[in-house]
Amino acid sequence: MSFTDPEEPVPAELRTDEFVLRPIVADDAELDHAAIMETREDLRLWEQSTWPADDFTVEANREDLVGLERRHAEHRAFTYTVQDPEGVECLGCVYIFPTTAAFLARSAVTPVGSDSWADTDAVIYFWVRTSRMQTRMDERLLATLRAWFDEEWKLKRTVYVVNEQFRHQVDLVIRAGLELRFEIVEPGKAGTYLAFG
Repeated sequence: MSFTDPEEPVPAELRTDEFVLRPIVADDAELDHAAIMETREDLRLWEQSTWPADDFTVEANREDLVGLERRHAEHRAFTYTVQDPEGVECLGCVYIFPTTAAFLARSAVTPVGSDSWADTDAVIYFWVRTSRMQTRMDERLLATLRAWFDEEWKLKRTVYVVNEQFRHQVDLVIRAGLELRFEIVEPGKAGTYLAFG
């Protein structure tokens, strides 16, 4: 059964000593915006776009989060904010998509080996704010996510997607022992996305 089935509950929270993941909501706009703007140079590589613009506002971010909150509630895709245990600082975000998500359906997906895109359980993207990347929190988050999706979500064939131009994240997933499974080219985006599993 697909994790997007509205009858199938998804985990509400992931908590460690260092960070907490919970579904993002519109009221997270200010904390999320601070993390986005600190990380904007990396996020432009990650997104392969000009987002976020230097004049990106909290209110524009709130509008984005309303859509993410709705999508989560409708079980179309899931977005979790990553926060410090006290909930006073946003440390990043995690996004979980089915392979049938509209933007992925429009993309050219090429297997690198014998894996089948249709057999992939979930497609995961994540980012960590720049100051936390410097402390290698993204490595610890990735290790925690891998266990969480396996043990709590019961997803055995997940892929973690990074953009080839965002070398920091490419190196991170390779160091974690993940192997390249697919190349993804999104229409209108310059760099190729790499899906590791």
